[in-house]
Amino acid sequence: MPLASVNGTEIHFDVHGTGDAVVLIHGLGSSGADWAFQIPALRERFQVIVPDLRGSGLSGRPAGPYSIDGFADDLWVLIDHLGVERCSIVGFSLGGAVALAMALARPQACRQLVMINALPTYRVDHWRKWLEVHLQLTMVRLFGLRRTARMVAARLFPDPHQAPMRRRVEEVVGANARRPYLESVRALAGWCAAARLDELTARSLVLSAEFDYTPLEEKRRWAAAMGATFRVVADSRHGTPFDAILATNRVLAAFLAGEDAPTDGLTRDAPEQVPMVAPEL
Repeated sequence: MPLASVNGTEIHFDVHGTGDAVVLIHGLGSSGADWAFQIPALRERFQVIVPDLRGSGLSGRPAGPYSIDGFADDLWVLIDHLGVERCSIVGFSLGGAVALAMALARPQACRQLVMINALPTYRVDHWRKWLEVHLQLTMVRLFGLRRTARMVAARLFPDPHQAPMRRRVEEVVGANARRPYLESVRALAGWCAAARLDELTARSLVLSAEFDYTPLEEKRRWAAAMGATFRVVADSRHGTPFDAILATNRVLAAFLAGEDAPTDGLTRDAPEQVPMVAPEL
């Protein structure tokens, strides 16, 4: 099991393929294993580095407080450990915030940035953000992580054909330790990079689900402020890398290769396209 000693804890990571380095950063309560649907599409052309953030997956679970900038620093130390000088960075949800923090911390080392269903600020400035933060905290405190995971899974993947996705969320999120999970929620809620977007130099893409937790227009405005390409995946909810695997992989493969991200056919996977299990890596 590959582990690196980073900033007082152990960070678990996997590396797949060869070529220009691409770092994939997972979302809240998840791990690098959740990129299993994207890795096969990328590893033939890129060196794909897949870490678990501190407090998640197989990484260490040190006491908090956690922070987005702290997560970002952990991953730069890991990348230095691997001898990688420049990389592209892809982040989903919480991982999108970490990806942006990394790109701002070392502009010269970030070749390209992709944020999937993520924002440059999660400070509570709107009732919907307040609700999302406090809903997470309250559900965990009242019901525990296993019951919270079932509710999150039903919200992310409500359709009958998405039952395997729901089970996966229930297993993965439900297995989290309560304290690190809540530390990660608090880290996201207190983070804001809005005032630093003019420092961003990486070629950037914001990929958004049509029915994500936060409004499309807000992400469109932030993409414009970042000078980023903006793409929308029709009929997708927050879990776009899982409910729109084909669209996500098409966009990532093109953009990371230096091409324009496609605009046509970006939609949620049809029922017959939904895999029953994750691919073997």
